Amino acid sequence: MPTTTDLPAPLMTPGRERALLWLLALTQFTIVVDFMVMMPLGPQIMHAFQISPAAFAAAVSAYSWCAGISGLLAATYIDRFDRRTMLLVVYALFALSNLVCAMATNYHALLLSRAFAGLTGGVLSSLLLAIIGDVIPPQRRGAAMGLVMTSFSLAAVAGVPLGVVLGAHYGWSSPFFELVLLSALIWVGAVKVVPSLKAHIRIPAIPLSRTLPELWSLMREPAHVRGFVLTALVMGSHMLVVPFISPFLVGNLGVAPENISLIYMAGGAATFFAARRVGKLSDRYGKRRVFQAAGLCSLLPVLFITHLPQLPLWGLIVFFPFFMVSGNSRMIPVQALLTTVPEAHRRGAFMSVNSAVQQIATGTGAWVGGLMLSTAADGRISGYGANGWLCCAFILFAMWWVSKVTPYSAGVQAEAPVRTA
Repeated sequence: MPTTTDLPAPLMTPGRERALLWLLALTQFTIVVDFMVMMPLGPQIMHAFQISPAAFAAAVSAYSWCAGISGLLAATYIDRFDRRTMLLVVYALFALSNLVCAMATNYHALLLSRAFAGLTGGVLSSLLLAIIGDVIPPQRRGAAMGLVMTSFSLAAVAGVPLGVVLGAHYGWSSPFFELVLLSALIWVGAVKVVPSLKAHIRIPAIPLSRTLPELWSLMREPAHVRGFVLTALVMGSHMLVVPFISPFLVGNLGVAPENISLIYMAGGAATFFAARRVGKLSDRYGKRRVFQAAGLCSLLPVLFITHLPQLPLWGLIVFFPFFMVSGNSRMIPVQALLTTVPEAHRRGAFMSVNSAVQQIATGTGAWVGGLMLSTAADGRISGYGANGWLCCAFILFAMWWVSKVTPYSAGVQAEAPVRTA
């Protein structure tokens, strides 16, 4: 039977470990900004290429669907190579995809570049999680995940607003040139900081003829299926609400579009400070327990934001951090818990399939949420409250389901509370 190599994960000093985690966070930051910045640039891109909203939506969707496909395909090869080599190669291709996007002169080039970005971004997301699982012990993985997930907060606070400002002054392509430059700097940092990680590689390697059967075996493993279902529940419920917040605020509450960024910046700033704390709480009290507490705390903010009364702008700015922090706090312990589900030599493949599930659940949640809404002639949206109730139902089910998601080894102390001062 194939076994993993005897090479242990490299021993890292606390300083080197922090540097690695911040580098992974910056890598994730560029992936998040690359996806998110497309949406506010929509009017400029449609004008530049003379395309319809439907064609623009296809360019946005191309990223998600290709990210899901690439995550699934990556499961067949991601555990065959050194994590460091994989990261450097795929991240270079990611930077190249943004360069092609920035230099696109027609819609077809834009569409292909966004599909290419999705193919690389889907692999990168699962690869980053696999690296955390390889390097960080389970007892400290929640804190590590909290640090890396500050990338989402940084994207909301700084990345996307800066990209929108650059796009307004220097054209729609300027944010993508910015991403190319930033990605090049991060790539150089990765060369210096990321260690060689080969302990997961099986010796002898699985024959190529067994690749698809092994993938099918991984996907139907009961413990893995329970993890995939948890991912689908968490992401699908989240996307029933999140994509429609801005249209609801503008159409129903009369918030000026230029003020939406202020609301999101307040929420992003709050999650930036809360994410690391939630990660540490996950390590101290257990991933499942913290997820259940975060789920319970998120019910009222979800219902409130989907049934919002008329509030002044300052009231929305004060409230929105509660919604963002509670929602983000569900993600951190789940991601940390899922890294403990597979065997070490299957972690990359498992996270790749999980990334595909996440992308599919994201798109499906948004699609179902959109089907439940209707828009009046004056722009008002109706039916948003039902989205909130359905989201809460999924959250409650996920709070129960998380108890069924268990680490691979009974000896893994992923859920053992770590009492620290």
